[in-house]
Amino acid sequence: MKFKRRTLEQIADMICGNFDTDQGPSFFAYRSSSYLTEFFTDADTEFVHDGSTRKWWVCDVLEKVLDGPQDDAFTPPAAFQRIIATLMDQGDALNEGPGRPGALALLNAALQREGFEAFYAEDKRCYLRHIKTATVARPTPNPHRPFSAQELQRRDQLAAHLDRISEDELIEEVLLPLLRQLGFHRITAAGHRDKQLEYGKDIWMRYVLPTQHVLYFGAQVKKGKLDAAGVSQSGNSNVAEIPNQALMMLGHEIFDPETNRKVLVDHAFIVAGGEITKAARNWLGQKLDASRRSQVMFMDREDILSLYIVTNLPLPKALLPPEPSFSDDIPF
Repeated sequence: MKFKRRTLEQIADMICGNFDTDQGPSFFAYRSSSYLTEFFTDADTEFVHDGSTRKWWVCDVLEKVLDGPQDDAFTPPAAFQRIIATLMDQGDALNEGPGRPGALALLNAALQREGFEAFYAEDKRCYLRHIKTATVARPTPNPHRPFSAQELQRRDQLAAHLDRISEDELIEEVLLPLLRQLGFHRITAAGHRDKQLEYGKDIWMRYVLPTQHVLYFGAQVKKGKLDAAGVSQSGNSNVAEIPNQALMMLGHEIFDPETNRKVLVDHAFIVAGGEITKAARNWLGQKLDASRRSQVMFMDREDILSLYIVTNLPLPKALLPPEPSFSDDIPF
């Protein structure tokens, strides 16, 4: 996506906080070199100011960002959306109220040249809308994007943690927070204390579509690698255990207390803390008929790690540094 240089210069002035006092108060905070780096870090990018002229450096950064991947012709790249949302944070209002009408007018005067407009949604975040098609751009987590060095470090920490924890800990510490962050509702873990109530599923949950229709999901969780080998190694699970559990999951009704009725699971997740081999997926596909096959989805270690990082979830408590303890004997 290409923006006119004049547009980029105007947005760069807003990010830098450049203003002429003769033209009235500024609606954007002044940002020096270090604060520009902090701004782009807050926008989840890795640009570091190199000491050059701030305005021209920001213009070049915006050009690079707009050259990034986009979902369609009417949606700016996700990084550009985050930059605009960071720039228009209502907590940074200057010389006006939190609705920031002055700042919004200046930004829209520049964006409308490119066919976009900025607006505040009910969540008080600033979004972009394509004027001609009314397409609203909302940044979505992309688990396939490149990771920063810090994200790779967090990913490695979580991967090592997955090797140590039990199946119940995988569900409670990793999967449940991840599923909540992804927008699933009414997430219920059956656990392993009362196996007779699982009916093939470790987790059930619901997802509300934009049309307000509700889909129900069940999940069968395995700690290790899921393979199709004749003899599985210790810590791995064989896919031969899965078909009966998947069919039981899809065929057994669950009670939704919010609607006060019993419903069938629409889709079944097969989740593994290790790899789900291609042979295992193919074998399971052959064992299930066509209608059931379309209801089964897979989530393996790579999916868990990538989704956990891009949704910016905090690491499990076991991986966080211990909180400092203070003795009553130490004077303050």
